[in-house]
Amino acid sequence: MEKLLKNLLMSDGISGYEENVAKIIANALSKVCNSIEMDNFGNIIGKLGKGKKKIQIAAHMDEVGMIVKHVNEKGYIYFIKIGGINDSILPGKFVEVINKKGEHKKGVIGTKPPHLMTPEEAKQSTVKYKDMFIDIGFSSKEEVLKVLDIGDQIIFEPNAGVLHGDFFYGKAADNRVSCYAMVKVMDVLSKIKDLNAEVYACATAQEEVGLKGGKTSSFKLNPDFALIIDTTVAGDMPGIEEKISTLKLGKGVAITIIEASGRGTIVHPKVRKIMLEVATKNNIAHQIDIIDGGMTDGAVIYTNREGILTGILSIPVRYIHAPSSVFNIKDIESAVELAVATIRKAIKDL
Repeated sequence: MEKLLKNLLMSDGISGYEENVAKIIANALSKVCNSIEMDNFGNIIGKLGKGKKKIQIAAHMDEVGMIVKHVNEKGYIYFIKIGGINDSILPGKFVEVINKKGEHKKGVIGTKPPHLMTPEEAKQSTVKYKDMFIDIGFSSKEEVLKVLDIGDQIIFEPNAGVLHGDFFYGKAADNRVSCYAMVKVMDVLSKIKDLNAEVYACATAQEEVGLKGGKTSSFKLNPDFALIIDTTVAGDMPGIEEKISTLKLGKGVAITIIEASGRGTIVHPKVRKIMLEVATKNNIAHQIDIIDGGMTDGAVIYTNREGILTGILSIPVRYIHAPSSVFNIKDIESAVELAVATIRKAIKDL
């Protein structure tokens, strides 16, 4: 696994707390961009090239996680969730609480054991997160508050590596794999002499809690064309029928046509045509994503100002918003190839 990809997966940065992952992305983009800035919202924006047209690439850098809400007298930490996390995956998971100094304190998410549950509690299919707590091995509130504060971020225990062959795993694959892809896209574009456009790579903040960074960055840039790189739910796993999702790992990046049954982005016909033609002409492995749940920064970018032509490339991932996800490096490679080809075509035709 390449060092940059591993560092992105291992880094911390829940919504609103993206400073550390932002530094990694800014450093990577600084090697291929003409300029780098962090805007007032916390988005990282790298600029490349010159020309009349402006192109925005957006990949959100925040991850789902938790926040310290309360510490009881015995030193157990209660939390709230940041982003969409299913309560059923939480019990027994290792987490890290990160204090203001950047120190990581390991913990385990605990619940009342089934042996001591009342009959009514035992009938519940899932323990609610409000009834869970984090054990960091301390015995009192005073001890905990010497090393942690209310409002500190909590992440799933960092992990990243090769599962087998082209199948990789890691924390925060949504959406660090796309941040990695965006850096690779900018690297390729930086070597094109006749690009004839300004291209902005935007690592957006707070996507998981309302697509916020996509809104502010696109308002600032007002691009002629925006390309979102995000992840999507892979369907090649038990419990998902093909009528729900046909997306498979290793079969290429997904071209998203519509999100959240139309509540999210409905990609403009001109953009759909360009992306599909480019993928076919260049023999780039790709799939089609029609999703009835979930949306990307595209939903706020394409409705910003008077409307912005926006395309979406989605990298299939298994176990999104879980402590570890599985993805295929070949799908990232096809995302980079299709993103570059789409951008070059958009510069000429849109």
